Amino acid sequence: MPITVLIVDDHPVVRDGLRGILTGGDRFEVIGEAADGAEAVTLAEAHRPDVVLMDLRMPRMDGVAAIAELARRGVPSRVLVLTTYDTDSDVLPAIEAGATGYLLKDAPREELFRAVEAAARGQAVLSPAVATRLMGQMRAPASDALSQRELEVLGLIARGSTNREAAAALFISEATVKTHLLHVYAKLGVNDRAAAVAVAFERGLLSRRR
Repeated sequence: MPITVLIVDDHPVVRDGLRGILTGGDRFEVIGEAADGAEAVTLAEAHRPDVVLMDLRMPRMDGVAAIAELARRGVPSRVLVLTTYDTDSDVLPAIEAGATGYLLKDAPREELFRAVEAAARGQAVLSPAVATRLMGQMRAPASDALSQRELEVLGLIARGSTNREAAAALFISEATVKTHLLHVYAKLGVNDRAAAVAVAFERGLLSRRR
């Protein structure tokens, strides 16, 4: 019997492409498509596919919320995240919500096929880039904790301050602020200010009252 798949992505072109790839043989059967998380929950609950291919950033209900809702409703479908994002602020919440696997959209066709088959068997699936990121985080030494100054800089950035405004508030140069931010990015495993703030809140490094 082919593995039944529900495709969830807010871009029609991506859904069409995935359907074309998955219906080219007898290994998979696409039983539906959804453009957002809410629609995905409804269809998955109705059709109980073996695997839900879930995008993360979508309107109305994002992928993480949809994964959590599927788990709450007891839908037995395995969820394989298929996205372009591999930052901690995307990967960790998805896995914590109950995703069986996490694959990037640039994965080769056969890697996608193997991932869907593994997910259908209940096996954990991680793209090499995501696995490397998670292993690096697990092995990170305690010295990678943010310093007090880095937390102060990040706290100001979280409140909307520019680098110049943060520098003025802390009586340091703008170049020093940039250096602190680069260190923050490296320690948190992110690439930009927004992701750094999101991960810091998620890990409890920043208080919402800051």
